[in-house]
Amino acid sequence: MNARSVALKGAVAACCLMASACTHPYATEGNYAEPIGSAPVLNNPTPYTDALFCMGDHFNGGEAPVPHTISIGKILDYTGKDDIETGRRLTQGAALMAMSALGKAGIPQVERFDTSVTELELKFADNKLIGDAEEAGGVRRLIAGEIPGSAYHMIGGITELNYNIRSNEGEVLYDIVSFGARYYVMNIGLDLRLIHTKSLRVIETVSYQKQIIGRELRGGLFEFFDGKLLDLGLGERSLEPIQLAVRSVIERAVFELMREVNHLPDDACADRLYGPDLHLAGGVGSAETVDEQEAKVINTQGPKPLVTSDKAEVQVRS
Repeated sequence: MNARSVALKGAVAACCLMASACTHPYATEGNYAEPIGSAPVLNNPTPYTDALFCMGDHFNGGEAPVPHTISIGKILDYTGKDDIETGRRLTQGAALMAMSALGKAGIPQVERFDTSVTELELKFADNKLIGDAEEAGGVRRLIAGEIPGSAYHMIGGITELNYNIRSNEGEVLYDIVSFGARYYVMNIGLDLRLIHTKSLRVIETVSYQKQIIGRELRGGLFEFFDGKLLDLGLGERSLEPIQLAVRSVIERAVFELMREVNHLPDDACADRLYGPDLHLAGGVGSAETVDEQEAKVINTQGPKPLVTSDKAEVQVRS
């Protein structure tokens, strides 16, 4: 028996062992094939989630006044980037991410994004079709003013998706060994605005972007042994999750807007933000309530005066 036959029989034996160790791909004994993978369900945090929880502690601990009630409107994907096979490149659930961010910060919310069930039940109740054992006559009543309103609402959109801001690539070949690496950068951008619900006055706007880093490493070995060819290649490729980047910029934007509209100090939860360069002092400008804005008399002929309130000293903007 020559060496070729021995190697062939060894390969066949190894394949048989692998096949016997694997689960059958078809149903056995009335059960479905057992799926692979056992990764548990975990929370979905971003580098700014901890800062949102810290903000909630300020409200719950009485260190800050009761926050304003917020509602979320449409936060759409305005990049227009899609693929024929896989569809939209960016998530269409940015509004849901903003709601989750407000929940982490302990901000009270009222539903305005999808009121279809509420509107249907109101219609049924108006026609006396919904029963309620706690009500007189066993029929649900419609009570004026039962639905609370929002003080502010938040809308905006994902406005940027830029590919290949920068990419670097290098490769080295020495004798029988090769090595290569590639570095890739793209980014996404978000614009949000906070609007006073009663007057539709835009109170504050924010615009944030986040770069997304990708890298690739590869190595290889190419050699002949006794007339036999050995070609070995190894590689690793990784890219930050794009949709997690969207969630990150939304959480950062929500944090800044809520910090301003609820008059938290500039350094509130600053130590919980990710990275040494992302300090709150570089955030958005001071937000003012509508009552404060209405109380101001702006002299358009002269310089813009400074007005001091019980919350903060702010610059009047025409």
